[in-house]
Amino acid sequence: MKILVIGGTNFIGPHVVRHLCHLGYEVTVFHRGQTIAELPTNVHQIFGDRRHLKEFKSQFEEIAPQIVVDMILFTEQDAVELMNTFKGIAKRVVAISSIDVYRAYSVLLGQESEVISVPLTENSPLRQQLYPFRDMPDRPLKTPIDYEKILVEQVVMSEPTLPGTIIRLPMVYGPNDPLHRFYPYLQRIDDKRPVIVLEESLARWCGSYGYVENVAYAIALAICHEQAAGRIYHVADREALSEAERIYKIGQLTGWQGQVFVLPKEKLPTEWKLTVNTKQHWLIDSTRIREELGYKEVVSPDEALLQTIRWEQANPPKDSHQSAFPWLLDYVTEDAIQSLVSSNK
Repeated sequence: MKILVIGGTNFIGPHVVRHLCHLGYEVTVFHRGQTIAELPTNVHQIFGDRRHLKEFKSQFEEIAPQIVVDMILFTEQDAVELMNTFKGIAKRVVAISSIDVYRAYSVLLGQESEVISVPLTENSPLRQQLYPFRDMPDRPLKTPIDYEKILVEQVVMSEPTLPGTIIRLPMVYGPNDPLHRFYPYLQRIDDKRPVIVLEESLARWCGSYGYVENVAYAIALAICHEQAAGRIYHVADREALSEAERIYKIGQLTGWQGQVFVLPKEKLPTEWKLTVNTKQHWLIDSTRIREELGYKEVVSPDEALLQTIRWEQANPPKDSHQSAFPWLLDYVTEDAIQSLVSSNK
């Protein structure tokens, strides 16, 4: 089988490509050539910008991939151009989406108020408001202003001559994570902070994560199984930890002897403000992909976290100052709170 991967050189993509090559598929990667990735030597490459996908249609026809996997499908227009380009060429499209399509995400952002029960299934209600990042001054990873996975999914799943498969991803962590998701906690642990202070609702908050290699393996399974056509799948770790539990888990693996101070909101400084509604958990159920495609993690939870910790320690983000993480307190305030708590004991 011939497979074309669009944007397979960042974070998750190289793992997907390696899994596919290991399974014996002929893989071509279409990318801009701006990211150096360690891909298998037998992988073919086409250099180009996905915004001009149609200009490469003759090359795609020559390759004749049965399946097209789009790792960087962000906008409705991206999806329209993708489907128009590959109609008559490919037999199926696999689109990488996100669990931010759910109404629970709007509640988490404070855009809707009614808390949604979790875990979410693939049939849970979607957001009522489109374009979740449009009004954010600091959009994550320079996300396009018209980013909207709901519209992407609608386009991909509505073309009868080119079936689609949707993979909704959780918060993905691991080596090369551009968001450095666990670094705020690891920084404090490496600095040997005796305490990490969390607001009570944040300490209890649970969100679904997925280790990069496990997520990539799940994507590869969806590519390889014909019965995935027309289906939507969740991928996530089975283990669902609260934020406080996650800190202790990282601490256990690094030998940290500190503790998490959990305080009610009224005990925190008046200028401190949590920007999300932590009453809304963000957990998903990944039963469908496990039962239908036989998915299971290829890397254990402890090993996944260890690999992530090692990479984060060797590759700290450029802006690693505490102020870059507004849901955590600065060290001076943490020390003052610790002293106050200790004196009241």
